[in-house]
Amino acid sequence: MAGAPPADRAQHRGLFITLEGGEGAGKSVQLDALARELERAGRRVVCTREPGGTPLGERLRDVLLDLSSHGPLALDALSETLLFVAARAELVAQVIAPALERGEIVLCDRFADSTRAYQGYGRGIDLAIIERLNDAAARGLVPDLTVLLDLPPETGLARTGAAGQSDRFGREELSFHERVRDGYRKLAAAEPERWLVVDGTRSVAQVTQAICARLEPLLARG
Repeated sequence: MAGAPPADRAQHRGLFITLEGGEGAGKSVQLDALARELERAGRRVVCTREPGGTPLGERLRDVLLDLSSHGPLALDALSETLLFVAARAELVAQVIAPALERGEIVLCDRFADSTRAYQGYGRGIDLAIIERLNDAAARGLVPDLTVLLDLPPETGLARTGAAGQSDRFGREELSFHERVRDGYRKLAAAEPERWLVVDGTRSVAQVTQAICARLEPLLARG
């Protein structure tokens, strides 16, 4: 990553890598593949996810992804946003920040950019509100690298449906997922030094190879 990190970013000894993308993009598969590659190279790796990763986060995950909350228990968009942010604050405090202070590599399936894409671009929550909430929850922590696994929404939704993995978000209209994808692309275009956009329709091995190539200079820093 070129240049020194901005002064408002939290400083740490480890490496923070996040994976982003729409439904069925393959984030969890790539997280597992990257963890194996890094551990094979002798690196200490912590894998986590959003929402989740802590006792509180996992309980909030059940609420946020439960299909029943799309019916009579439908969540207000701002309430949904606040629950995601609460899970994030706990995850940063209990898992991510301590691991980075120990000099470990943290791989996280989704982080603050998911809230920007899903609740901001997808739901229409004011991005300025989301930025304030994200800043408070992340405590100045910004990923060293964010990987966007980009693919057409209909392709990803077909994957999750075929695997029986659809959740509340998977039941949204296609237009919602198109807004989310557009949001991710805008976020990546605004910070190309932080983001790596990879074609999510490529094979698992090809995607892993592309991510590892981008990681090499970051790993060489430590």
